[in-house]
Amino acid sequence: MSISLNGFVNRVTQQQLNVLSARVLQDGNCAAQWDLTIDERRLQHSVSKSFTCMAVGLAIAEGKLSLKTKLKDFFPQYAQENPGDDPSFRPGELTLYDLLRMSSGHDSPPLWADERASLQEKDWVKYYMSLSLDRAPGETFTYSSGDTFVISALVQAAVGQTVKDYLTPRLFKPLGIHDVSWETSPLGVTLGCAGLSISNEELSRFGQLLLQKGEWNGKQLVPVEWIDFVTRKQIDNQGGPDWSQGYGCQFWMCRHDAYRADGAHGQFCIVIPGKNAVIAINSEEDDMQGILDAVWEEILPLL
Repeated sequence: MSISLNGFVNRVTQQQLNVLSARVLQDGNCAAQWDLTIDERRLQHSVSKSFTCMAVGLAIAEGKLSLKTKLKDFFPQYAQENPGDDPSFRPGELTLYDLLRMSSGHDSPPLWADERASLQEKDWVKYYMSLSLDRAPGETFTYSSGDTFVISALVQAAVGQTVKDYLTPRLFKPLGIHDVSWETSPLGVTLGCAGLSISNEELSRFGQLLLQKGEWNGKQLVPVEWIDFVTRKQIDNQGGPDWSQGYGCQFWMCRHDAYRADGAHGQFCIVIPGKNAVIAINSEEDDMQGILDAVWEEILPLL
C-alpha cells in the first residue's frame, strides 16, 4: 500500500515549516517518501538520546548495569559526601532510572549545548557530579541533556567501550547503518544526548526496529522487555499538546497512542503501534508542534 504525502507537504509549505525529508513505513514497507532535495545524513540532535537508551538496555541484558545502578558505583572518585548533607540530594546517589526518565533533581540542567561549548572542565562527569541537586531525584521531570551524557558515560564505564562502538556491531551494522558519525566529549565519551548524524531513511529503520520490539531480520537485537519498558510512560511532564503526554526513558509519549524520539529543529521518529506504522521526519524548523500537528491531521488519517 502507498499513500500520498501531498496534503502534508502542501500544509508544511503553506505554513513555511522547513521540513526536509519524510518517510512513512507501514506493515514493514515504505508507504510514502518525500525529500525537499536529497535525503542526506543530518544531525539528529536529541533523537540521539533514544539510541543511547538502546545501549543501556543491552548493557542491562548483559548484567553490566541495572536500573538501580548509582553514579557513585562507577564514579566513586566524584561522589562528594559532605557531612550534614541530605544524602538524597547527592549526585552520587542518582540512579540510572532517575537519569533515564529525566528526574535527576536539577532546576537548571547541566551540560546544555551552550555550556558544553564553553566549559573549561574537560571531564564532564566530574563537572556534573560537582553540582548539588535542587530537589530529591525521582519526583519531577526536567528535560536534561546532561542526564543523557552521564548515561553514556555510565554505559562506557560498565562495558569498556564508547556507546558508539558498543552499538556498532549490536545495532548499527545489523540495521545497515555504516560508518556512523557521533560527536564526543573532550575525553572521547560519546555525546549520547545529541551529535548523531544519520539519514532520515536510516532513522526510519530505527523506528521499524522499535515497532518490531527490537527484532530485525529474525534476530532479537534489543530485548522486547526493554523496548516495552522505555516506550511507555514513566513520569508526568508539562508542555504543549505533544510534550505533556508523559515521558518514558529517553522517549516522548504522543497523542494517538504513539511515542517518539525527537530532536531540536524537527527531527522525529514516530512509532504508531496501532497502525503498524513509523513516520520519520528531518527538518530545520523551530515550530516542532506545527510539524506534529501536520502529521496527525494530514498523515495519520491515511494510515
